[in-house]
Formats: sequence, structure tokens, C-alpha cells
Amino acid sequence: MTGNGLLSALDHIVLVCPDIEAATAAYETLLGRAPDWRASSGGAASVLFRVDNTALELMAPDGNEGAAPRLRELSASGAVLTSLAYRTDDIASTHRLLTRRGLSPDAIQPGNSTDLNRRGTRYWQRFRCSDEAMSGIKTFIIQPADKPKPIAADASCVHSLDHIVINTPSPERAAATYGARLGLDLRLDRTAEQWKTRFLFFRLGGLTLEIINRLDEDQDPDASDHVWGLTWTVADITAAHERLSDSGLEISKIRMGRKPGTEVFTVKSGTLGVPTLFIAHSRD
Repeated sequence: MTGNGLLSALDHIVLVCPDIEAATAAYETLLGRAPDWRASSGGAASVLFRVDNTALELMAPDGNEGAAPRLRELSASGAVLTSLAYRTDDIASTHRLLTRRGLSPDAIQPGNSTDLNRRGTRYWQRFRCSDEAMSGIKTFIIQPADKPKPIAADASCVHSLDHIVINTPSPERAAATYGARLGLDLRLDRTAEQWKTRFLFFRLGGLTLEIINRLDEDQDPDASDHVWGLTWTVADITAAHERLSDSGLEISKIRMGRKPGTEVFTVKSGTLGVPTLFIAHSRD
């Protein structure tokens, strides 16, 4: 349990993409790991890449029925990060609490997914908060029946998500939404004039939600928030850099990170357009 709420982790992030096979190949190369789960149901094909503290779910239209037309519409201009699903261990209590906090959740519903490679069936309960209350970011609360471990990977491969970046035109609104309403742990609220940015850092389940407000942009404070980019953690950044370089991806040189004791590099291709950074933390 974290902060003053009932959320324990960011269970998964959804990246909607036009073609599931192309997206799977791209992220298998990027993350250096095989998918944990593949499924198809209700007009949606999905592939799950699980890491130590969360998972990335790729989702694409499958056929022309069910969710397919909407997914095709969402990804018409390319892949887009659309949804965040938070984990709880007590979905009934969380539903009551978030209802009282004004997030207008819909009813709790059961769900399941059967792996196409016959790895079994996963079960969960979930509900969705109001898009309006969450400033346009599709937000789900999920209680999975079990918590499978990720497939083992070597030191050059991604093993966790360091942080996810969300752009907001209204930091005060974001502070209220993620702190007071969702109950996440606000660790830092800082304005960095050298980068013309205000940063809000929330911690949850071993990762950071970095919510940023660009001070040099003219923004409508009532406009929606947007999930912007991902920073993945590796144990050996030199090995990760060599692996991606050998795969033909365009990447920057390794450089010192903003946080003391970190090294980073930017991945400029092979991410389906998602701004992506790799980071390693010093073991000292």
C-alpha cells in the first residue's frame, strides 16, 4: 500500500499500435526480451512484455469487429500511449474510496485473457475511472488473480521501468489528481528554470510518475494531460548500448544523467515513436 490510497503498483501501460506483429518485433528488439503473453479477443490483438515492476501491453486492431474500429482510429497516425492500469489488492475498497474522491469509476467487472501459445488463462477484476476526472488519460484499476514473474533476461536487457513521463498543462490539477485523489506519494515538486519546466515526481511500486509542465509553452490549463515517454532501466548500460547498436537502432552516446550516479542514452528509432531513454544506476 502506498501513499494515502490503496494502489500498490502500476500494473501495466497500454501502447496502441497499427500492426501487432511489427510492434512486437520492435519491442522485442528494444527491450531485449520475448513477450510474456499473446492474446486476441473482441477485435483486439495484444502482446504483453512484463518487467520487474510493471508491464507494457501492445494492443492493435484485429479484424473489423468489436474494438477494432476504435483501435484503428486511435493508431491512424501511429502508435500512441493511451492507458495506465494501476494495481490494487482490494478492488472493492479502492472503488469506494475513488468514488468518494470524485473519480467517478464505472462498475467493477471481471475479465480474462487466454494466451495464444497455450500458457493458460489470466483472470482479473477491474474498473475504469472517468476520463474527464483523469484529465483525458484512460485510467484503470485492476486486481489480478495472480502476479506472474517476468521472463529472465541478461544485463543488457530492460529489467524495469525507471519512470514514465506525463505532460500536463496544469500542474496544480495534476497534483490534486495523482496525489489527493489517486493517493500516490508525491516525492518532489520542483521548478527548474534552466529547463523551463516544473516537475512533479510521484512514487509507486518501485517506479516514478514524472509529471511535467513546460513553462515556455502557451497552454490551455483545461486541456488534457498526455502520456509522453518512457525511461527503461538496465543493469549494464554499455552492454545495452552495444546490443541496440548491433540491432541497427539509432541511439545517442552514453552520457551522465541528471540524477547523480546515473548514466543514460536516448533511443531515437525502433520505439514506434515513443520518446525513450535507457538508464543505469550506479551500484556504489
